Amino acid sequence: MVGTAVSRISGAAPGSDGRCDPSGLGLLTGGSSPVTTVAPVAIADLIAGGETGAVEFKSTLRMNLHTGQVDDKIQISSLKTIAGFLNAKGGTLLIGVSDNGEVLGLHADGFQIEDKLGLHLVNLVKDRIGEIFLPYIHPHFQDENGARVLAIRCEKGPKAAFLKDGNLQRFFVRGGNATTELSGASVTDYAKQRFG
Repeated sequence: MVGTAVSRISGAAPGSDGRCDPSGLGLLTGGSSPVTTVAPVAIADLIAGGETGAVEFKSTLRMNLHTGQVDDKIQISSLKTIAGFLNAKGGTLLIGVSDNGEVLGLHADGFQIEDKLGLHLVNLVKDRIGEIFLPYIHPHFQDENGARVLAIRCEKGPKAAFLKDGNLQRFFVRGGNATTELSGASVTDYAKQRFG
């Protein structure tokens, strides 16, 4: 219980060797890789720059703010962005920030501690995109304007990342300040050009 409290306060996830991993990477790799330090994201700078080809804002990870209910469509929205970043040049998804750049925090998602939110993210990525991509996704909790924000920095992925949505395998790319779905021959052409 003490470890959990420390983890919540510091925003650090304990690594498999007992060390704290401030990047949260140990959480995403299941602690099987050496702890890698990922430079904290300057969230204020990202917010000030607005949404771009490399930055996206989402108010919540799973909660529909209009209905007050957990909504799979909201989760899919964040996963589309993550897959789009993996399939393009990478980027950062900020959870807890509205489209207009207002910092809302993470409380609306209803997780009692950040570790549970981090674990939920890990499970979503593993189940819906694939565990091979976990080492390319770096979460970081940070205070901004008196609230907690989750910055998810995504690197370029090693291969095409498809999002499982029910029985569908959907392919997204990030371009401009939007995440776009490609289908048919466009997926083949893009994947061949991007991944070789």
